[in-house]
Amino acid sequence: MISRFNRHNSVVFRATKDQWGGLSNMAAGYPLLINGNLFRTSEALYQAFRYADDKSEEGVLVQELIRREKSPMAAKMVSKKFYSLSRDDWDFTRVKIMDWCLRAKLHAHWEKFGSLLIETGSLPIVEESHKDRFWGAVAVRGVSDELEGENKLGALLVRLRVHVAEGRRPNIAELPVSGMTIFGEPPTSIEPAPEDPGPEAEPEQGSLFQDI
Repeated sequence: MISRFNRHNSVVFRATKDQWGGLSNMAAGYPLLINGNLFRTSEALYQAFRYADDKSEEGVLVQELIRREKSPMAAKMVSKKFYSLSRDDWDFTRVKIMDWCLRAKLHAHWEKFGSLLIETGSLPIVEESHKDRFWGAVAVRGVSDELEGENKLGALLVRLRVHVAEGRRPNIAELPVSGMTIFGEPPTSIEPAPEDPGPEAEPEQGSLFQDI
């Protein structure tokens, strides 16, 4: 359902270096170890779950090709090359998978990510995009202070904020979708990874959500 948001009464994020940039899936500074495997951003993890155990033409798991990239944009571009190998149910499961990836980010970075969520207060959280009305919201033509979209990502972040406010760590043991594996194994170990000195995350996230 399309909703409208006022910039002055919402927490709006777009550039990862802005005040609320850490809310972005593209934000550096929240690396994850999933079953001991480094994923530099929650975006890379999300993209990896799209493919489960399908392999690339080179005989290397698509998940590994995505995982090894040092920037979320590069991970997204690798993923895009293999869309034909996507899970058959991707369009129906992607929101649940995104939700789990965000919960994993919070689980691994409870203090840092949790504090950022709490700082947003009780305002709606909105990911601003140039054109994506599903995960985020776009500027209303002729009305500079208004954004409109389904804002699925923002809604998931608001729900996570409730967990933090109540002091409840999110449940990551229960996977919302069958077949969510990393290199053939369910993600049973989620830990923070050492800070990665690699390339910084991209400054914007919205356009990267097209067609995912």
